[in-house]
Amino acid sequence: MVRVLRLWPALLLLLALMAVPLHAFGASFQAAPRVLVLNAEGPVTPAMASYLERGVQAAEERGVPTVVVLNTPGGGIEITQGIVRLFRNAQVPVIVYVGPPGAQAASAGSIVTLAAHASGMAPETVMGAASPVGGEGQDIGETMYRKVVEDLKATVRGLAERRGEEAVAVAEEMIEDARAVNSNEALNVGLIDAVAPDVAALLNQLDGLTVMVSGEEWTLQTAGAEQVAFDMNTIEAVLHAISNPLLISILLPLGMTSLFIELRSPGGWVAGFVGVICLGIAFYGLGQLPVNWLGLGLLLVAFVLFLLEVTSPGVGALALVGAGTMLAGLLVLFNSPGSPDFVRISVASAVAITVVTSAFFIFILTMAVQAQRRPAQTGKEGLVGKTGVVRKSLVPAPSGPLRYVGSILVYGELWRAESDEAIESGEEVVVTGADGFTLHVQKLDSTDSDSE
Repeated sequence: MVRVLRLWPALLLLLALMAVPLHAFGASFQAAPRVLVLNAEGPVTPAMASYLERGVQAAEERGVPTVVVLNTPGGGIEITQGIVRLFRNAQVPVIVYVGPPGAQAASAGSIVTLAAHASGMAPETVMGAASPVGGEGQDIGETMYRKVVEDLKATVRGLAERRGEEAVAVAEEMIEDARAVNSNEALNVGLIDAVAPDVAALLNQLDGLTVMVSGEEWTLQTAGAEQVAFDMNTIEAVLHAISNPLLISILLPLGMTSLFIELRSPGGWVAGFVGVICLGIAFYGLGQLPVNWLGLGLLLVAFVLFLLEVTSPGVGALALVGAGTMLAGLLVLFNSPGSPDFVRISVASAVAITVVTSAFFIFILTMAVQAQRRPAQTGKEGLVGKTGVVRKSLVPAPSGPLRYVGSILVYGELWRAESDEAIESGEEVVVTGADGFTLHVQKLDSTDSDSE
């Protein structure tokens, strides 16, 4: 017992010496700060909203801030409001970075940027122009327009009020007057917190900034933070990619053409399968974009005109009208007055799609119609008009109406033959019809004399 007590001073001294390096170098054992980086590029779609929600949840599980690199021309109001709720209810800071240089946070993108706890923009980027348009791609009525505008103005006022009166005023002008500002203008009025050339520079500038997250203060410690990429999964990437006006403009005619081919020449499944897949993808994309459904009706009329051109004698007038109707349909579908820029397709693209689709559709259907009108080349129907040689003389039948029966050789096969006259073995005959397994024939020289 005495020996143990004598050892206590030595043990205490040893513990003190061990504590000194642990205290001095304890900071080196702390993990470097991290941020989760999401890349939100393209129209604001349900697929993008799902991706952002999944990313914020992953950041909450890890307890790290989320950085959303944003480059969008805009999107639907309801989807945007869902993203705003997601950001404002997040349990970790959400930082929006509009980049890289040349990117934009237009329309709905500006509201998403304002919803972030902190935000920055790359040089030569813009945000704003958030005036609403109708879901059909048309300017909405005055009463509904005022309701939507006032609702969005109230939303941005709530998001920007922490940034000062000037920021609130500019945010309201983005909704009321479709105002847009560049990165330096946004920084000067307080809409954003920094202008930085890349994410790393933004994180260094935001280090030490205090933001309110779920009602509590959170001081950002982002200097030199490790950036952990969080990408879209395959389903999200595919669904987001197909919400592309140009892709939809190609898939719609292709799907309709394939279905018409299947209906015109039933029995196969490839054309019908391709048509259903193309139209399914196209209609999903149409559901994510502000479009005018009158354009879809014009496309249907165009294909009906193409079908009539192929199946009825004419000089191409219906085909020309169909091509013009298709072009009008594509332009009305996406380029209606009031449609946002991100859903518009160029006139050159619409013309190219119309010319290629019209030519392909008419060519394929013409081949199908000619194939159906061509005489049968196989089976007993295909033997009509063919010549053969009598192998067993055609003699009067033992009973029934006066007919002459025997056998002939046609295409290397023996067939029971029937004629209105006697025909000797070795003579050539021509097949004039078929009844079951019996061929109706007559002498070849009789056919020649009849034609004379």
